This record gives sequence, structure tokens and C-alpha cells, in this order.
Amino acid sequence: MRGPVGSDIVITVVREGGDEPFDVTITRANLKIRAARARAEGDFGVVRLTSFTEQTYDNMKAGMERVTEELGGAENVKGWIIDLRNNPGGLLSQAVAVSDAFLDKGEIVSTRGRDPEDSDRYNAEPGDLAEGKPIVVIINEGSASASEIVAGALQDHRRAIVLGAKSFGKGSVQTIVPLSGKGAMRLTTARYYTPSGRSIQSLGIEPDILIEQRRLETGEEEERRTRSEADLRGSLEQSLSDDERRQFEEERARHEATAELRNEDLQLAYAIDVLTSLTLFQPQE
Repeated sequence: MRGPVGSDIVITVVREGGDEPFDVTITRANLKIRAARARAEGDFGVVRLTSFTEQTYDNMKAGMERVTEELGGAENVKGWIIDLRNNPGGLLSQAVAVSDAFLDKGEIVSTRGRDPEDSDRYNAEPGDLAEGKPIVVIINEGSASASEIVAGALQDHRRAIVLGAKSFGKGSVQTIVPLSGKGAMRLTTARYYTPSGRSIQSLGIEPDILIEQRRLETGEEEERRTRSEADLRGSLEQSLSDDERRQFEEERARHEATAELRNEDLQLAYAIDVLTSLTLFQPQE
């Protein structure tokens, strides 16, 4: 499907349940994919990393700064969620930079091979973009390579709780070896190891909290479970002040939003629950 920018390509699409295949004309163009997107979810920041390109760290930092400003300052940000689901990896340098963004010291990742020259260690430098706020990292079966380096580093240093499903397990280092005749060979020369010495290859990263993605039940059964005393006939009525009523309505809106999110993205909703629990035990300034 590759070709000159501006040229057309015709693809034939067959859909399940469709009567006949049909053609779609697509115009080729250069696509610039943002490696990181950030948004506010209540009092928390959610950073979605789709790949590890040269722009990943810069995109992530800019997104976190925008969310912090949107929430009215760092003191109003209760925690961060780093979403690495279906992130296939990319540049090792960016995996190190993203991990370093939340660590003040210690090893991030090491590579070890048969030849000592293929071994190396990468360490964190002082500085924490999250300013010590709690972090939850979400991974799944599509999180690989650089994603696993980040998840493993933050998990081993107890800087973040890793949630979701076991990652892909791509922890090998490839080296390009030039050959005669303008050829080259990609040779596996080393493996990635987390700070605690765990090999990523084939084993992947096991989450601290296993949450398989699924949709929660809806309908009459869920409605029955959500009934309360106030829904019963003849229940005592409670007289609320204006402040109490406003607080009640805010809490109800927050819970309704969480319930809706559970149906859309259970893993993200669970990550927010974990962050909420962590913030309850944070010392008040």
C-alpha cells in the first residue's frame, strides 16, 4: 500500500454479513501520529503512550503540563495513569527517558549478552514529572518491548502499581550486522532485564493487579443491584441543606461517570479506583 504521496489506491472490502465486496479509494499521504496523548479524568491525569518514537517523551511532558494547568495546578492533580496498552514499543532511548521521568535514582534497565560489549546499564537521574504523586500503569497482551521496560522499571522501584494483563514478552536486543553486497543481517545479541534482574523475553511483565478487559453486565440485573434504601416505598425522607445537597449531587455525578466508564473501559476505571484508594492515604499538606 506504500506509494507516492497524493496518489490513489483502491482497496476491496469484504464485510461479514455484507452481500457483495465493495471498493474504497484512498489517497496516500504522510501521516504524523502523536506518540502520546494526555487528558484529565476527574482529578487524575491519563497519559496514553501509543509508541516510543523520537517525540514520545516531549509529547508526554507537554501533555502532562497541559493537564496540570487544566486542573488548576500540580496541587490539584491527585495522581497519574500511564496507559501502555497495545503499545508495541520502539526506541530504547525513549523508554529510558519515559521511565526516568518518574524516577529519581536507580537502574532503569540493563542489557546482557554473550559478549560483554553487548551489555549495558541505564540509570535514572533526579527529577519526577509527577512530583511524587501516585502512578498506575496499565498494560495488556499488546504491550511489548519498550513498554515492558517502562512498566518493569516503575514496578521494580515501587514507583507505580501495574494493572491489566500480562504483557507480550519481547525482551531481546537486535543488532544490525553489515554484510557484503550491500546487505545486512539483524542478529539478536542480548536481552533486556528489569532493575530486579527479571528477564522480559518470553516472560513479559506480570501486573500487580490482574484485570482482564471486559464489559460489565447491564440491564435489569445491574439495576436491582444498585437500588438503595431511598428507592424503597415508605422510606424515611432526609432533609438536606443546600451544601449537603450540592455535595450529594457532585458525588452522584462522579459515581455515574465512573459507572459509565466501567462499561467503556474496565481497566481504566479500575486504575482510577486504585489511584483514588491511594490518595485517601496520602498525607495532607
